[in-house]
Amino acid sequence: MKYNEILLIYDRECPLCEAYCRRVQIGEAAGSLRLVNARDAGEAMDEITANGLDIDQGMVLKVGDVLYYGADAIHMLALLSGRSDVFNWLNYWIFRSAGRARLVYPALRFFRNLLLKLLRKRRVNNLGLPGNPRF
Repeated sequence: MKYNEILLIYDRECPLCEAYCRRVQIGEAAGSLRLVNARDAGEAMDEITANGLDIDQGMVLKVGDVLYYGADAIHMLALLSGRSDVFNWLNYWIFRSAGRARLVYPALRFFRNLLLKLLRKRRVNNLGLPGNPRF
């Protein structure tokens, strides 16, 4: 099934997230991928917040009217991905399994949060949670 536009919403201030999202490609038959910075206000972030998804703990992939969060997002992205280069082929091979995505994603999130803590980055905090504003 072809979707006109697929949104990938992530924290652009995270160097790991930025590198991953810039490299990942979806197959032409799936539609076009648009990258959205979670730090910018807009409809995508309003919808994510309304659904109670904490963008500081996972990226979001919007395909049609469905939001995929965290491990489910990376799994769906792998299923939609093109296999045009080594990076995208490895991404598909690792994350095409939902179980493997659920196993690996928490480790990726841990290292992402550790890096953002070392870089002294502020949280997006789209849910307005009280507490530490930094990672």
